[in-house]
Amino acid sequence: MPNYSFRCRSCGDTFDVNRPMAQSSDPASCPAGHDDTVKLLTTFAAVGRGSAPAPAPAPRPAGGGCCGGGGCC
Repeated sequence: MPNYSFRCRSCGDTFDVNRPMAQSSDPASCPAGHDDTVKLLTTFAAVGRGSAPAPAPAPRPAGGGCCGGGGCC
C-alpha cells in the first residue's frame, strides 16, 4: 500500500499515511487532530538488486564549433 506524506498547517507536524491509491487525494487529519493539512510531493527511489555501478555521467562537450566558444554567436 502506498505511503503519502502530509504536513499540518496548524501545528507544522509532518506525518505519513498508508492508504490505497484510490484514496490518495482524500484529506488526512494530523496525529494531533487538526484537519488543515496539505499533501506533500514525495519522491520515489528505486533500489535494484545486485551491485551494478551507477552509470557514468555523459561527457561534457569540448569547445569549438559555433556557440562552443568560437565567438560566432
